[in-house]
Amino acid sequence: MLDLEIEKEIINLGYPLVAGVDEAGRGPLAGPVVAACVVIDANFKIDDELKLVADSKKLSAKNREKLFTVIKEKALSVEISVVGHETIDKINILQASLFAMKKSIEACKNKPDYVLIDGNQKIPGLMTKQQTIISGDAKVFCIAAASIIAKVSRDFLMLQEDKKYPEYQFTKHKGYGTKLHLEALEKYGPCPIHRQSFAPVKKLLQ
Repeated sequence: MLDLEIEKEIINLGYPLVAGVDEAGRGPLAGPVVAACVVIDANFKIDDELKLVADSKKLSAKNREKLFTVIKEKALSVEISVVGHETIDKINILQASLFAMKKSIEACKNKPDYVLIDGNQKIPGLMTKQQTIISGDAKVFCIAAASIIAKVSRDFLMLQEDKKYPEYQFTKHKGYGTKLHLEALEKYGPCPIHRQSFAPVKKLLQ
């Protein structure tokens, strides 16, 4: 179970509001990248409902959805930001991910004083103090919480896209390059939400 040790250390250093930031959707061949920012303060507690919080990849869809609601209720601020496939193709997926994270932080009503970011890339142009943590979604509570918010939000968006483009079966793979998705891509060609700069899609457009 994750604790708040890192967050409390930062709060004790004089940064009252600490945020965790993570993204979902760097790897898929279709759809947006979604970032989330979860802000907590010194009064935040991990109660029984939040004990399950962990890296979103290690949780079932059902548990992620349950935790999504609880995190939104109990955190000081929770914001998501969506950056679409067009921008990903223009500026590349790394820059699009960092841009999405920056937008999610800036959208918070309770602006964080210190931001903990999953990964090893700092966010360019962010005025807030920031620290990167490799595998942060498995080590730090507020980053894990952000990973859940981002993943559930993106999955929901891909379910909406599935209604528009049912032949690709986005419900099953959320745009990731699974065998099923690659076969559909080969059969039907790219649809409007495919990332044209990603190799398997690019190959079909040549």
